[in-house]
Amino acid sequence: MAVRFGTDGIRGRAYEEVSEALAYRLGRAVASVFAAPVVVGYDTRESSWPLAAAVLAGLRAGGAQGYDLGVLPTPGVATVARERAAVGVVVSASHNPYTDNGLKVFGPGGAKLDLATEATLAAALEAAPLPDAPLGGDPNPDLGALEVYLNVLRGLVPVRASGLHVVVDCANGAASVGAPALLASLGARVTAIHDRPDGRNINARCGSTNVADLVAAVCASRADVGLALDGDGDRLIAVDRTGTVRDGDDLLVLFAEDLAERGELHGGVVVTSMANLGLHRALAAAGIEIATTDVGDRHVTAELESRGWRLGGEQSGHLVFADLAPTGDGLLTALRLLDLIVRRGPLDVVAARGWQRVPQALVNVARDAYDAQRLGALRADLEARFALVPDEWRLVVRPSGTEPVVRIMVEALRPGVVEQFTSDVVAAFGVVAGGGPEGAE
Repeated sequence: MAVRFGTDGIRGRAYEEVSEALAYRLGRAVASVFAAPVVVGYDTRESSWPLAAAVLAGLRAGGAQGYDLGVLPTPGVATVARERAAVGVVVSASHNPYTDNGLKVFGPGGAKLDLATEATLAAALEAAPLPDAPLGGDPNPDLGALEVYLNVLRGLVPVRASGLHVVVDCANGAASVGAPALLASLGARVTAIHDRPDGRNINARCGSTNVADLVAAVCASRADVGLALDGDGDRLIAVDRTGTVRDGDDLLVLFAEDLAERGELHGGVVVTSMANLGLHRALAAAGIEIATTDVGDRHVTAELESRGWRLGGEQSGHLVFADLAPTGDGLLTALRLLDLIVRRGPLDVVAARGWQRVPQALVNVARDAYDAQRLGALRADLEARFALVPDEWRLVVRPSGTEPVVRIMVEALRPGVVEQFTSDVVAAFGVVAGGGPEGAE
C-alpha cells in the first residue's frame, strides 16, 4: 500500500496507519537517501518512543548513524540537525490527539524537504524492507539536546523579560520542560499549565487548539501575557492581559508592522490562502506586500526563500522568521512577542492599534460526506440571496493534509453572510471537530 506524505509528513492512527514497521522502513529510507548522521526526536504520546525506536532500528539496519534526542519540540530537532549538520526525524502528530502519530523528516541543516527530495524519500520508503526481527529497546536520549536548542533560541532573541508574568500552556507536549525553563531563564515570572504529560493528555482540551484554560489562568492571575503551544511546539497562540486571544493572523500583523517601522522587514509577508481578509486589508493599507501560498508552513518557507523575504506564517500560529530559523517555531515566536512587548508595551495596547478582523468561520466536513456540486449550489444560492460581489466575501475549500476532512472556510464583510453559509454547510454535510484555527496542518 502506498504511503502518502501529506501537508506535514506522514500522519495517521498510531500503530495502524503509522506503525512500527512503517517507522522502521522510514529509517531505512532515510539511511538510503541521505549521507549524513540522523537525529531523532519525539513528543510525549505513549506511541512516540516505540515508533522512534523503530526509526532508529531502521537507520542502524541501513548503515546510518542515528542519535536519540529524547522528547524535544519539532523545531528543536530541526535546530539540533542544523547545529550538527545532520538530518532530522520527528515522531509527532503535532496538534492531533494522542491516538494519532506521525513521521516527519528534515533535510540536512534542519530545513523542510523540498517536493523533489520528498518524492525521492517516498520512493525509497516504498522499496524499503520490513523488519526481520522484533523492534524495541529502552530510550537512551542525548540529555544535552534540549539545552542546545534553548541556548540557540536565547542567542537569536536575547530579550530580558524581567517583571513580566507569563502563563504558558505547554499542551502536555514536547515543550513541557523546555518552555517554562526558557521563559524563567529570561527573568519572567512563569506559571505553567498543562505541563504534565502522561502519554495520553497531549493536546487534550489544552494548548493552541483550545485556549480556554489559558484565558482563565491569565485573567485569574492578572498575568501580562499567555502563550499557548501545541503538542510538538511549532506554533503559538497568545492571550493578552484582558483575556483576548491573539492568533497567528494577529501576530503576523503586529510583527510585520513593527519590523517595517524599524526598517527590518526587508520585503513583504507570506501568508496562506486561509489568512483573514482583514489581514490583507491591513497590510495593504500599511504598504506591505503580501504573497499567498497553499496551507502548510513548508509552502510558506519555500515562498520566503524564493522571494528573499523574512516573515510569513499561518493563522494557526505557525510563524516563520526565515532570517532566524528554517522552520516554524512556537518558542522562537514567543521570544519575538516578548521582545515586542518589552519594547512597545502591553500586548492589548499594541494590538488595539492594529487591524479589523473580517468575520470568518471554518467548518470541517468528513471527506466521504463532501460533495463539490452540492457546495456549489449552496454558494450560488448565498450569492443570490445576499446579492454578493467577489470583493465582499471569500470561500476557500481544501482537503486536509493530515485528517480525513475537507475544510471549508468562509469570510465576508457583510453581516449575516458567514453565519448563514456556515448553517447551510452544516445542514447539508454535517460537521466534524478538528483542525483548530485555519486548520493548519
